[in-house]
Amino acid sequence: MHLHDFWFLLIAVLWTGYFFLEGFDFGIGVLTKALAKDRTERRVLINTIGPVWDANEVWLITAAGATFAAFPDWYATLFSGFYLPLLAVLVCLIVRGVAFEYRHKRSGERWQRNWEHAIFWCSLIPAFLWGVAFANIVRGVPIGPDKNFTGGLADLLSPYALLGGLLTLVLFTFHGAVFAALKTVGDIRHRARAFAARSGLAAGLLLVAFLAWTQADAGNGRSLPALVVAVAALAAALVMNRLGREGWAFALSGLTVVAAFAMLFLALFPDVMPSSSNAQWSLTVTNAASSPYTLRIMTWVAGFMTPVILAYQAWTYWVFRQRIGTQHIPAAH
Repeated sequence: MHLHDFWFLLIAVLWTGYFFLEGFDFGIGVLTKALAKDRTERRVLINTIGPVWDANEVWLITAAGATFAAFPDWYATLFSGFYLPLLAVLVCLIVRGVAFEYRHKRSGERWQRNWEHAIFWCSLIPAFLWGVAFANIVRGVPIGPDKNFTGGLADLLSPYALLGGLLTLVLFTFHGAVFAALKTVGDIRHRARAFAARSGLAAGLLLVAFLAWTQADAGNGRSLPALVVAVAALAAALVMNRLGREGWAFALSGLTVVAAFAMLFLALFPDVMPSSSNAQWSLTVTNAASSPYTLRIMTWVAGFMTPVILAYQAWTYWVFRQRIGTQHIPAAH
């Protein structure tokens, strides 16, 4: 395996890991309005991700940094062509992080309500926009012979891309509902399971439609097994959720997210960003990669740092593995 192929694989793992972790993170944010009945239940949901949400975003920083270092032309074309949607994602992530930290600083009704609105919208918008972005990456966008994006915002809003955005929004919300059922007790746990059952059915319909469209349009023999795994895992997650096996349901909903994004990367390879203007102008793992020396240095660094990141995140999830409920929330002053 060439180093540029290895780094495409590693970047695919990093982005997929980010969506697995941040997926339920975004889902919890959406559920603060869609599931919680009052402020106490919203605080329960927020507390389920309180110890881990910022660590989940480490995967985004690592994935973006690895893309920049290993495939600078891909990074440049992606972040210049998708400037507005990615800027919106960045602003939402900043506001969302501030909302988590500042919501509880004051007990005023208006203060807390405004930060709760920020958590909801700044979870919903990125969940949708990430699907739009990756749908466009797989299907291709206008790229000229100089590797520059030549389209406009309207080129990023095709029916296929909007379907991808709707899928990630609903799938992440389902993933978050399963996580909420796994991490809570009492009435909110049962309502989370019921919500997961409903949202899972909607996610299943969107998943089949989007992945089938992807397979027909850009798929290959590598991507088809991932499609089958994604659909089967979602069906199994719904069954486990119905049986009250929340641990299995969460593992399978996570597998659904992983398999769906793995299919996108398998359909994309060996391109990293196809050109819809002319296939010869597409960015590939070969013409968009850094020098072999750069990739070798990065490989040594990744070999040392990746186990460290995995270890401390696993430890964090283990320490904060207990369930919580409304009885664990102290009365407000």
